[in-house]
Amino acid sequence: MAVNQAIEQISQKPQPVYLVLGRNEYWESQIMHQVQQLIPESERTMNYATYDLEETPLAVALNDAWSVPFFGDRRVVVMQNATFLTGAKPKASVKHDVDELIKYLQAQPAETVLVIFAPYEKIDNRKKVTKQLKKSATVIDLNAVSERETTQFVQQFIQKQQYQIEPDALTELIARTQGDLAQIMNELQKLLLFCQDERTITVAVVDQLVAKSMVQNVFELVNDLLAGKTNAAIQFYNDLVTQREEPLKINAILEGQFRLLLQVKVLRGQGQSQSMMAQKLKVHPYRIKLAERLLNRFTLEYLEQAYLALVAIEHQLKSSSANPELLFEMFAIRFSQTKAKKNT
Repeated sequence: MAVNQAIEQISQKPQPVYLVLGRNEYWESQIMHQVQQLIPESERTMNYATYDLEETPLAVALNDAWSVPFFGDRRVVVMQNATFLTGAKPKASVKHDVDELIKYLQAQPAETVLVIFAPYEKIDNRKKVTKQLKKSATVIDLNAVSERETTQFVQQFIQKQQYQIEPDALTELIARTQGDLAQIMNELQKLLLFCQDERTITVAVVDQLVAKSMVQNVFELVNDLLAGKTNAAIQFYNDLVTQREEPLKINAILEGQFRLLLQVKVLRGQGQSQSMMAQKLKVHPYRIKLAERLLNRFTLEYLEQAYLALVAIEHQLKSSSANPELLFEMFAIRFSQTKAKKNT
């Protein structure tokens, strides 16, 4: 079942226990909204509670979950940051009695909806409490949300508003937001308002209203470099500096992009899928997809040399008064020359 469908069912047929795995700002907020709506506003002070388990013992939250609703039919208890489901060492001041949670899961009071957030890439499936929780709870896995599912949800959302979006405009919107659904939905509010007469979101409108992030600007800079567009890359870099972007920050993001290209190159050679790589590298699947588009033309050695050159530039920027624009220009020219040799 798709994540949006699982979340919609919370209001239609709430289950006694939910386990929310992974981190996704938009879907987390939707889940919180849905469970909060289960309690009438006039009853929320007494029958709705949220606990941060990095600060509060599990026993305190469970005591609330066991309690009978106060002048109402239902109680909702939300537990954030369930670190006890991972292998991470808990804070010394917070002790969790997981056996009590197991007893609760086996009983599952009908009057309470318990929601447990575990915003982590992985949890420890060997633990008894984890096994019991997965057996007893309705699991909503945010880690499993694919780029395709996100794209389909955005398209359906736009259609429900009785708008259309050009395919290229949708691609550009996802690129400019790095596939972050929370950011996509925020940007859509502006786009829908701007296009309320034509009812169609075009590439031109996305280009006009959705700002490029620093990461995306640097990604385009990398594209120019990899395409051998040396002059364009140098001009792009100088424009970023003119816009008061810090050269050290630009270089750090460049390093990150080339590091990602190297990692994807290695992992793809090991036969790993895009989703596997995204989980392993802890980046959005869309970034993996973009990286894979660039890799066929370059050897591992070539990417390593570029990455190490950027590391050397970082050292120079930190330890000397060298001109950042000149350092990048020398790098771009050398990179282009290396590419020319590789292609001969």
